[in-house]
Amino acid sequence: MTSALPLSVDLSGRVRQRRRRLWQAMAIALSALFFFAGMAQAAERLAVSADIANIRSGPGVGKDLLWQVEKYHPVLVVERRDGWVRFKDFEGDEGWISAALLDDTPSVIVKVNRCNVRGGPGTAHPVRFTAERGIPFKVLGTQGDWIEVVHADGDRGWVLNTLIW
Repeated sequence: MTSALPLSVDLSGRVRQRRRRLWQAMAIALSALFFFAGMAQAAERLAVSADIANIRSGPGVGKDLLWQVEKYHPVLVVERRDGWVRFKDFEGDEGWISAALLDDTPSVIVKVNRCNVRGGPGTAHPVRFTAERGIPFKVLGTQGDWIEVVHADGDRGWVLNTLIW
């Protein structure tokens, strides 16, 4: 026969164990929250606001010029330093750009070799023009899986969201 004392000790031990597990779960959840909040901050998305912008090897005009990008080119912020932004682009390439040449304009870039830009949101609409990989656009709006875009030169239309980054 079991006495009441061991049962109560066992139950209080189980309660402590459950509390410990609850605290561990809460600690893990808070750690995850802070981790993903940090990632979201690091993954700030901006767009080039100048007609043409130089991408450099480091923060400063004296650093090597790597390549140039055009208006609305989207970037993900990796680091900020002394008025410069280190970023990753849709291909995973990294570079530095002056923060003064970026803003929060919503933008996308063609990630496939070639995509149709249509007169409306759907394949039933006529193709207005085609855009090649690396062409950036300002986002005007969305409708379902379609995004209305405009290029810096004024060309405007709709692109399927799977074709852009």
